[in-house]
Amino acid sequence: MNKHHESTGPAGEQQITLRGPAELADALPYLMGFYPNDSVVMVALHGGQGRFGGRLRLGIPQAPGEWGPVADQLAECLVSGSERREGRPDAIVLFLCQDSPDGAGGRQTMERLKPFAQRLRTACGALDVPVLEALCISDGRYWSYCCPDPRCCPDQGNPLAMPGTTVMAAAATYAGVHVRGTLRDMEGRLQPLRTPAAVRAQEKALDRVGTALLPRLLDERARRDVAGETLRLARRLMDRIEEAQPAPPALSDAGDDQLIGSDEAAAVILGLQDRETRDRAAAWMEGPEAQAALRLWRTLARRCVAPYGEHAAAPLTLAGWVSWSTGDEPGARVALALALRADPDYTFAQLLHRACNEGLDPEALRRCLREAAAEDTGVGAEAPEAVVETVADRGAVPLHVRKVRPLPGGGGRRGRAPRSPGTDRGKASPGSTSPRTPVTGRRTRDARRYGRRGSRTRR
Repeated sequence: MNKHHESTGPAGEQQITLRGPAELADALPYLMGFYPNDSVVMVALHGGQGRFGGRLRLGIPQAPGEWGPVADQLAECLVSGSERREGRPDAIVLFLCQDSPDGAGGRQTMERLKPFAQRLRTACGALDVPVLEALCISDGRYWSYCCPDPRCCPDQGNPLAMPGTTVMAAAATYAGVHVRGTLRDMEGRLQPLRTPAAVRAQEKALDRVGTALLPRLLDERARRDVAGETLRLARRLMDRIEEAQPAPPALSDAGDDQLIGSDEAAAVILGLQDRETRDRAAAWMEGPEAQAALRLWRTLARRCVAPYGEHAAAPLTLAGWVSWSTGDEPGARVALALALRADPDYTFAQLLHRACNEGLDPEALRRCLREAAAEDTGVGAEAPEAVVETVADRGAVPLHVRKVRPLPGGGGRRGRAPRSPGTDRGKASPGSTSPRTPVTGRRTRDARRYGRRGSRTRR
């Protein structure tokens, strides 16, 4: 197969050449920033030397009936997204990553996913972009769907290299590129609490605080008071987190959870459902306060227990925004994809996810938020959604969404962008682009629930 080149740092600093399936499989976590679980990953190749370009990650659909439509959407999404950024790709490399349930059936997983790999190859070929290599990675081994030679690609597969022992690992370490662990680990830091006692306590707090806040949110003047109270409380919680003794990474989330009471978390979570309040909180995105804000948003996301799962869209989007603003693109994509899983129609998450994936410089949005904070007016009419779209209209980045368009099947309320799906069961997830899928089973959007008893403002 062709050689492929990947830079491990800024352009022109260092490039390495990958030769063959083994080195491609080893390079995957460095290309993504984490080890993808239950994922299809597609990477565009450019030029005669196969320079790596845009990359896309999607959760593998569980139902084989979904594989055909998903393959078509993925191929179109990667090719069209690459054309907007770097030009039409010359080829594609794809990976199917999924461990067997018992950890001992990698070959069975490879065989089960073979039709999906074939549909992906056919979909790319229909767009005149060949798939040069298609690998299945399962249970510590890899298989090639393209190589028919059993001498190099035996039926039992080949073992993956030991972590940290390859040229790619050495080059990445030298360049300061780190793998953040598995996608499952990264998502686990942002998912709701699981301890029954903690879940019950937080649910009761959300019920209690929601009942008290709802009448005030229905009154315009009182709603502004709630916004101020929410931001002041969030600032106090950030100060509390920042003053706490730093804990080892493995214990930091548990320590942050202990610092914030259930009623405090409920008050900020419910207050952030107001768009303008959330927009003002987005201004905490740089400098020393950014890390405290990120820890707070993560903590609040973990407190969005059922049946308040949709409320996690706000803190998850803020966590994604702060991660992106501070240079952590893999972390941003994970948080924003989870926000879209919580609420597929959350406009700010849709636009940030797309902007992050398509190369928009976050400084444009940071500048607008700084100006709004300096004027102490909040963001108001110039909401972050509008800022992202305005920057795109000025030609700073070729975003998909340049004008707000109605959703398929009606709706079309101002501020709703085309749907950018969530993460699992064939919905978009961290990667470089997000395929559009038909909107099915849309809920009525004019009656948003606040808590479980009323309406709330979401965008």
